[in-house]
Amino acid sequence: MTRRVVITGMGTVNPLGLTVEEYWRRLAHGESGIGIVNRFDNSTMATRIGGLVRDFDHMTWFKDQKMARRLDRAIIYAHVAACQAMADSGIEGKYDPERAGAIIATGMGGVSTFESDTRVMIERGHKRVSPFFVPMILPNTVSAYFAIENNLQGPNYTILSACASANHSMGEAYEIIKRGTADVMFTGGAESAMCEVIYAGFGNMKALSTRNDDPAGASRPFDKGRDGFVMGEGGAVMVLEELEHAKARGARIYAEFAGYGMSCDAHHITAPCSDGAGGYRAMRNALQSAQMNPDAIDLVNAHGTSTPLGDAGETMAIKRCFGDHAKSKLLVHSTKSMIGHALGAAGAVEAVALMMALVRGVVHPTINQQEPDPECDLNYVPNEAVEKRVNAALSNSFGFGGHNATLIFKRFG
Repeated sequence: MTRRVVITGMGTVNPLGLTVEEYWRRLAHGESGIGIVNRFDNSTMATRIGGLVRDFDHMTWFKDQKMARRLDRAIIYAHVAACQAMADSGIEGKYDPERAGAIIATGMGGVSTFESDTRVMIERGHKRVSPFFVPMILPNTVSAYFAIENNLQGPNYTILSACASANHSMGEAYEIIKRGTADVMFTGGAESAMCEVIYAGFGNMKALSTRNDDPAGASRPFDKGRDGFVMGEGGAVMVLEELEHAKARGARIYAEFAGYGMSCDAHHITAPCSDGAGGYRAMRNALQSAQMNPDAIDLVNAHGTSTPLGDAGETMAIKRCFGDHAKSKLLVHSTKSMIGHALGAAGAVEAVALMMALVRGVVHPTINQQEPDPECDLNYVPNEAVEKRVNAALSNSFGFGGHNATLIFKRFG
């Protein structure tokens, strides 16, 4: 008998909100969380904008207050989002620790800690480097720390596949429950790479938008005037649960996790295939996993980063995968138009948006749609949310190195 997997809890911290409800309210209204980055001196850089998590006090979410002051921001975002998801699901104390686990992604790990402690060593000597430096920079700490505080003794690790990391993590957590290794998995992603060296690196490779005079209008996926992505940060975690386990405890169910597909471009270290072939294969594989026809999908949450090559390639991939349905009834949107690109956390923050679309019957817009691009000619839900019953939704995440991961969720019932 096939084990079905459902989503029973969610949490997020991102540039638009410190809770799921705040995030969703602002998404649905088409608000932007992009502003001037003031975390470091970027006065000589071509790009000075990004999506920052602001006005955030994390201390109340930690049992060990002393340790909470030592953690890298990426770990903090993961932990708070996971705690929110646990509270939302009502699952605390209602799982077998040996059959509960966590796979929480990050694309960069504790790079803010790496940068700051490296400066300390250069300026003040190696003896001043924190004894917590190593565990704070390790990517797997984003999963490990939540497990330590909540006694999750089941599968626990971190997947790192650049900007596809969160989708890969959620997909693998889904597979773990399907095959019977666990009943409950906390999964998603967290990222805080908004530090000087990473920011400079992306800027020097000409990947970032330079619309410094219009931060809110800088991320414009699929628009003809797009000139690069906008960096973001944050975290999101969902509780995945085996259906019978969820029903036995009377859990509220947001949606069913229906399918997972992946592929590799095998093409270039940073550039995607110009025809979107790798993305197409990931979507095709996800549909096969879900045993669904393309016309059963109502909504695609696109990778949609606002880069000239990436958005055109993804549009080609969607048209190839969905055929006539892509032009007739399919809605496509990009959450990154409002929060920027949270790298390894992006897929998780976007999955929360899809859960809300399934539950609320509202599809958030892709903002900053001002000038149509002949190469991007689908319905991207321009500028205004639309009310629509969403029965099934697909989410794409594509990463440097050619990593592609696609998830499918459907209305439960």
